[in-house]
Amino acid sequence: MLKLYDYWRSSAAYRVRIALNIKNASYDRIPVNIAPGKNEQFAESYQRLNPQMRVPSIEVDGQITGQSMAIMEWISESLPGPSLLPDDPWTRLQARAFANTIACDIHPLNNLSVLAALRNDFGADQAAVTRWYHDWIRRGFEALERIAQDLPPATLLFGDQPTIAEICLVPQVSNARRFDMDLSDFPRLQEIDAACLTIDAFARAAPEAQQGSQA
Repeated sequence: MLKLYDYWRSSAAYRVRIALNIKNASYDRIPVNIAPGKNEQFAESYQRLNPQMRVPSIEVDGQITGQSMAIMEWISESLPGPSLLPDDPWTRLQARAFANTIACDIHPLNNLSVLAALRNDFGADQAAVTRWYHDWIRRGFEALERIAQDLPPATLLFGDQPTIAEICLVPQVSNARRFDMDLSDFPRLQEIDAACLTIDAFARAAPEAQQGSQA
């Protein structure tokens, strides 16, 4: 049995939920409320599980690790069901590059700890925080939109089956919408997002679908 230490609104945890659902894997979801003022990730009991004090973490046969991208690679390699990576080596490289643009360039600059530092250490008000948030998404999405537009026509990015690229994209689009970002300059990314949300594995992983979620 797998255990996923999860926060309903975390985009990194959202990725892992999608990946597990694509594999139709059974897992226990253990909520860790990382919302400001709750900060359950800083509890000593959780620090022992994940010294980085972040979500998600995954527990497999008593062994625990974090980092969503590494977890998804393990899911793709170790669990039965569709691969999360394309078969062709070059296309696999493209999918990883697309996903890492989100996971390495966009998301780290917009996570809760960075936004808190902007407020607490640099005196940023909410308008400034929102500008920061939008700017880093826009920079990444401008590149990803061009990449998506140049790919061969398909329902999704690399064919008709979702890969780690779509798995990373959908939570980031969700975050952009939550921060009221205008996405009209990114029509292809919006098309891919809409197509993914018709897939059960994505729909069941959505933040609003998580039972027992806390604001």
